[in-house]
Amino acid sequence: MAIVQGRTRAQLRQSIGYNLGAISTGTAYDAGSTTTLISLTLRGGDDNHNGKWIVVDDASSTTTETRIISDYTASAYRLTLQQALSFATAAGDTYELWDDIYPPEMIDEFINQAIIEATGHFYDPVEKLDLHTDGHTQRLDIPSGLSMVQDVYYRSAVDFKRLHACAVAFDESVDSDITVSLDTKQRKQGTQSNKFVIAAGASAGDKASDSITSVDISGYDYAEFWVRSTTATSAGNLKLHLDNGTVTADGNDLESLDIPALTANTWTFVRVALSNPQSDTAIVSVGLEMDADLGACTVWLDDISVVKNDTAQWEKMPRNLWHIDKESSDLVLDNYAHGVARYNLLKIVGGDKPALLTADSDTSEVDEAYIIAKATALAFASQAGGPQTDPDDLDNRAGFWMAQAARAQRSFPMLTNIRQVA
Repeated sequence: MAIVQGRTRAQLRQSIGYNLGAISTGTAYDAGSTTTLISLTLRGGDDNHNGKWIVVDDASSTTTETRIISDYTASAYRLTLQQALSFATAAGDTYELWDDIYPPEMIDEFINQAIIEATGHFYDPVEKLDLHTDGHTQRLDIPSGLSMVQDVYYRSAVDFKRLHACAVAFDESVDSDITVSLDTKQRKQGTQSNKFVIAAGASAGDKASDSITSVDISGYDYAEFWVRSTTATSAGNLKLHLDNGTVTADGNDLESLDIPALTANTWTFVRVALSNPQSDTAIVSVGLEMDADLGACTVWLDDISVVKNDTAQWEKMPRNLWHIDKESSDLVLDNYAHGVARYNLLKIVGGDKPALLTADSDTSEVDEAYIIAKATALAFASQAGGPQTDPDDLDNRAGFWMAQAARAQRSFPMLTNIRQVA
């Protein structure tokens, strides 16, 4: 597999500049101003750097700005900028000095062009544990962040404890604006789920809880359960609480777990890490809290369990039992898939398109050798011309670096049996 060191856009740009012979770097020696920078490493006489580009990185913040140099005074080691920076330069600020034919923004664009051209040949590896089978649903929304799927695995075994099967209605402590009942139609595991009808008068902090037989879950690290809401929610609008006394939702429960954002009228399988498992030695109460005023709505809960994540055993689902519907970005299971994985967590192994770099601190997901070579070739080609207008032989230099990029691309991992999402 291609080696990725995670170099930043600034580091990539500087490497490309050195290949082009178009960059020098340095550090400000003394305080300047918003329009001047002083550096003892500058070379040449007066006006030697006029017209060049300068990228200044403010050492006291994350601000980086690009300007054109309008004047250079050699005796004072002072560069004057054509347009003021948003900060005054100071000792310790670093800078890049670029030849006028290679604007730094153009180099940044060539870096992204190289990444775009790698797409389809390289994917950032991704694993997703967002989907769970239920014995009858055949279409599952592919989680965001996946552009291709290579394999689908199902969890064939895991060490778990079921805290509440949701086969009895929560009745330990229920706020007056919440009505709890069992629902035999909307359910995911067993024959029923808990249905919470929340009245318009309910407010943030209202909750419903149920007592359970004391259970030690200190050796477990994830809670898993199903949830559905008639209204869309943001992450944390709903919370699942676990406690060694009656759930109060007052901030003192042993576990207060944010339920992620929900799509209206859609069952969502939730996996959330326990916050304080070492303290969870005697859980006796489970509760659902409305942590934001959602208005009148209905929420369902089903099959609340805890698992030891590292005990999971995974089996690969045969490729003939699933396919990708690109138009809807769905994972579609064959009728026989539920015979293999009737009620199982799925692991989707695939990849995402490599991210473009939009800030100097962004790091590369694609092999840096490829990006540097490809962007160098594009930069040389941008200034090359015919034999009469290319005395520096930039066209041949572009060809050399294009060959280097092709060589680096051959080290990309071989993609086999992938199915594209979109």
